[in-house]
Amino acid sequence: MTSTCAPTSLQASIYLAGGCFWCVDAIFSRVRGVLGVCSGYANGHLPHPSYEQVCSGTTGHAEVLQVVYDPQVLPLAELLEIFFATHDPTTPDRQGNDVGPQYRSGIYTTTAEQLAVAQDYVAQLNQHRAFPAPVVTEVAPLTAFYPAEDGHQDYFARHPEAGYCAWVIAPKVAKFTARFAQHTR
Repeated sequence: MTSTCAPTSLQASIYLAGGCFWCVDAIFSRVRGVLGVCSGYANGHLPHPSYEQVCSGTTGHAEVLQVVYDPQVLPLAELLEIFFATHDPTTPDRQGNDVGPQYRSGIYTTTAEQLAVAQDYVAQLNQHRAFPAPVVTEVAPLTAFYPAEDGHQDYFARHPEAGYCAWVIAPKVAKFTARFAQHTR
């Protein structure tokens, strides 16, 4: 799996915010049908923000993972199933101890079809009460994406022994692997 920040015309891309982008990267870099990932910042008002600026909570950006995928191998509905099973979509502006608007749950789409599928998916989750609280995931078209600094790309793969990786990300990866074995590479 390589980091990529530019899909080709034969691939699809979607931008997923599920808390810290290191966690989302650690999951989706293992998914069969994902061709590339890139951690970054989406849908804020400051052009080319830094990590420190985004972490201030004042730029409007979400920490996201650009997911470039092959829809023939990984249909969008299956990608969304993995996304919703690997983070808490019911907590506004928070994932565990990570708190702030940059950690919101969000799906930022690149096509009208993706937008409709994602909106319907969230509506179905809420209608069927799939979670103990309503899903608050923001679903919107992507308005801007800025790749994160190089040090944030493939973070878990490069630093599995780091505290946050060992205590937060590794258990998420283990849970994903156990539940979605058929989707792992």
